[in-house]
Amino acid sequence: MNDHLHQQKGADGNNQVTVFILLGFQTTRNVRFLLFILFFVIYCVTIYGNLLIITLVSYNKNLHSPMYFFLTQLSMNDILLSTDIVPNMLYILLNDRGCISFIGCLIQFYFFCASEASECLLLTVMSYDRYLAICHPLHYASIMNSVYCLKLAIISWMLSFPIALIGTLTTSMLQFCGPNIIDHFFCDYIPLLEISCSDTTIVQLETYVLSAPMLIIPCIIIIISYVNILYTSLRTPSNTVRQKAFTTCSSHLTVVSIYFCTLFGVYVLPTKGQSLNLSKILSLIYTVMTPMINPIIYSLRNKDIKKALPKTIHKNIFCGNLVL
Repeated sequence: MNDHLHQQKGADGNNQVTVFILLGFQTTRNVRFLLFILFFVIYCVTIYGNLLIITLVSYNKNLHSPMYFFLTQLSMNDILLSTDIVPNMLYILLNDRGCISFIGCLIQFYFFCASEASECLLLTVMSYDRYLAICHPLHYASIMNSVYCLKLAIISWMLSFPIALIGTLTTSMLQFCGPNIIDHFFCDYIPLLEISCSDTTIVQLETYVLSAPMLIIPCIIIIISYVNILYTSLRTPSNTVRQKAFTTCSSHLTVVSIYFCTLFGVYVLPTKGQSLNLSKILSLIYTVMTPMINPIIYSLRNKDIKKALPKTIHKNIFCGNLVL
């Protein structure tokens, strides 16, 4: 009965797929229920943690600095990314699989691409901010003023959405004649290409071209920034200054390493021979886990955030000004 349903909903009279079947995680019902609970908790922690970061930075003057401004931008992007992926994935886990329309698939793919691109650019801007603060401390305040920070954030967002739109429009022009089954938990780029009956050469070429400003160049800038930070820190005679520099950058470097390594593992390295389960696990890391661990890493390893938290709780709960 399920197969028949897939055929009825999968293609129209012109043999063009109008509905995709997302398989999600093919395992036993008990395991899927446990995964549902796990990912639901992760989603709640992600939303709460990132909203907490945004609130702390907004209501504490001590956190009104470029580094924390960019952190709030990253938190907003993580909320967007997680909300685009997780709710539908939870539905798939409950029902063993899920249907998504062709348009719905493209919309999910668009916001996924946009949030991934903006994440790359925002992490790059944050590394540049740390580079200026450590390598050029005397000129940092004059360069990283509020206007310049706002411009960098706007550029990061404005570049991401048009580029994501280009990739989505190109993908929408592909023909999907059947099958309409996607062995994944969301509409990702590679699974869509695998089930397309069109020639995907141009789409793949376009992806490589777009990956340069969105992935390769940001990665190079981040590496150069941290090489200079390391060089400057090692030349600093003061152990206190050196330790402060490493502490400030370690949180960001941890997030960058996890995020970019998984992205390269999925989209840049050869995928032939890569199991579907491995691909799903890697996808989970940068779509579900990274948005959750970002606020945790920045909170646990940041003294300013730790100090601001009890002050904000006291001000907004005990003083009667509820924020969250």
